Amino acid sequence: MLHAPGNATRPADQHDGAEPAREVLAAYHAHQDRTGRGNSAFTSAAKCFLRRWPYVQDWAAEPLGVQLSASTATRPFLTFLLVTGRLRPSWEYLVHRKFSSLWRDLPGTVIGEDVQDFITAARAVGYSERVASAMASQVMARVLFATGKRLCQVTHDDFDALAAAGQARQEATGRTWKHYRACATATRTVLFHHGVLPAPPEPWEQRWPFARRLGGVPEPMHSILVRYLDRKSVTCKMTTVSSLATRLAHFATFVTTLEADLTPAGLDRVRHIEPWLVALTRAENTRSGGLLSVPEQARRILAVANFCSDITEWDWPEAPPRKLLYASDNPRLPQPLPRFLPPAADQALTQALTDSPHRLAADALLLQRACGLRIGELLDLELDAVIDVPGAGSWLKVPLGKLDTERMVPIDTETLTLIDRISTTRSPGRPIPHPRTGRPADFLFTTHGHRLSQNRLRAELDRAAGAAGLGHITPHQLRHTYATALVNAGVSLQALMVILGHVSAEMSLRYARLFDSTVRAEYERALNLAKSRLGPLPTPDRGTDEQNGGDDWRTTPTIKTALAGGYCLRAPAQGPCAYANLCEHCPAYRTTIEHIPVLTAQRDDAAVLAQDATDRGWDAETERHLRLISRLNTHIEQAATRRTPA
Repeated sequence: MLHAPGNATRPADQHDGAEPAREVLAAYHAHQDRTGRGNSAFTSAAKCFLRRWPYVQDWAAEPLGVQLSASTATRPFLTFLLVTGRLRPSWEYLVHRKFSSLWRDLPGTVIGEDVQDFITAARAVGYSERVASAMASQVMARVLFATGKRLCQVTHDDFDALAAAGQARQEATGRTWKHYRACATATRTVLFHHGVLPAPPEPWEQRWPFARRLGGVPEPMHSILVRYLDRKSVTCKMTTVSSLATRLAHFATFVTTLEADLTPAGLDRVRHIEPWLVALTRAENTRSGGLLSVPEQARRILAVANFCSDITEWDWPEAPPRKLLYASDNPRLPQPLPRFLPPAADQALTQALTDSPHRLAADALLLQRACGLRIGELLDLELDAVIDVPGAGSWLKVPLGKLDTERMVPIDTETLTLIDRISTTRSPGRPIPHPRTGRPADFLFTTHGHRLSQNRLRAELDRAAGAAGLGHITPHQLRHTYATALVNAGVSLQALMVILGHVSAEMSLRYARLFDSTVRAEYERALNLAKSRLGPLPTPDRGTDEQNGGDDWRTTPTIKTALAGGYCLRAPAQGPCAYANLCEHCPAYRTTIEHIPVLTAQRDDAAVLAQDATDRGWDAETERHLRLISRLNTHIEQAATRRTPA
């Protein structure tokens, strides 16, 4: 039985059609018998409640403190009134009240049927039984209690009212509404796919408006920058304008600390721009905690330069009267090579993703590695992205991405199998509005009724990298690894540009520099030429040569060095080694009595080498060996007079 509209109460003298107290009590007794939870305390509490509020909806008009003061024996009666539709409480009461025994009271009621219908819908989009039940009790049941509607009748306004009450509770008590807010968003998503709500919910985390983003900038600079960002929103992507807001806010905050009422027209190169350029090199990265990287410094300088240039072109009265920033102000940018995964690491990561229990996210990363996609392009793929061309195989249509270009990427049978598996793992449901165009789109990667997020992919990649014994890996490294594999396979620069979606050859040349075949060929040619000029070095075996009557290594026509554990041979064209016998001449070198035989043998070899060098006319070599002999004699004498350490 349903009563008055949601949250509305009636005057005490207007109870036409209200159910008498004795009938309510009889229904409560029948409910107790059905659930097996009746006792004398519950019955006594119900009678007491009905004596005070014979028309139960009058209780909803009481202050919140009175409602929450209900005893533990009275609360089961209140729950009975709620699940049977006899009581419609305020949103305020519902966000403060906990329902610990709700599931025992729902069976056999209309609201119970709707709650079970919702759980079935939640399971259909991939939620587990436990999570679906939690959503039903924490959010869905409260909406049904407050509105008195059937499941098919609820609207976004009902959830907005619940959210407003939750936010008010958080402000009044400090108890966070974050968990319930996320649960309410998920509940709306389920109802959208169930056909109840006309559109999915807006993400509860929205970008701050520009006025708030620039809240630390005083007027009049604040209004000028907000107007500029609004104008840039006409021609630039929102992510681009958002980055501009961050960079211009840093600049404006700095220069207005020098002059609070400053405008762009009052900017001075010496008093404002140059101090800011110096401060930029010491500015903190608010995300990492370190200093801003050189590329980020360059991006901030470019943002300010473009701001000044744009408002000058647009004839804004606030434009600076002269040029303030020049090309020489930009720091020299590093040019690192793409960070690809070595083959062993690539194989280990692939295996970890293949064995992952988180199939959708893991398969998404495997598809990114197999096709070299950017992470945004990957998550924008739709179900009809695979196109079979007779005689030309299968192709993957990559949607508009970072550079606003579409492209076709050839795929093999293994990648087709992977996409088929993804199609069975994703959660079904209605098409979701595309975030850029608003048109309904069947995205390939959907989970629990919404798109798979970048954060989910990054978390899975971190988990798989840890399982494979690797360090931190970014999703873009999978793209680098794919491109590097193509370069190693000999793909042409033109084909690489098309496959990766590059609009200039310079972008693809970064990969070509990784393993340049011309550089390798030149290196091998030069190395072979050097070897031919040096000639083959003899590799005598001391024991074998002596046994067979061959030449000893000490008499070979090479530059020779006797070492404590062996010897070194170098061709005359190479010259002597700069590090030969460096340790023996080091002041920190120490030896003990047990090493005297080794040092003696090394000294004897050095004497032979000195004579050999003299015979060949190598005066510098003779002097080197004589210096070594003198140093070894000193070590032997010191070792003979020093006790062996314990």
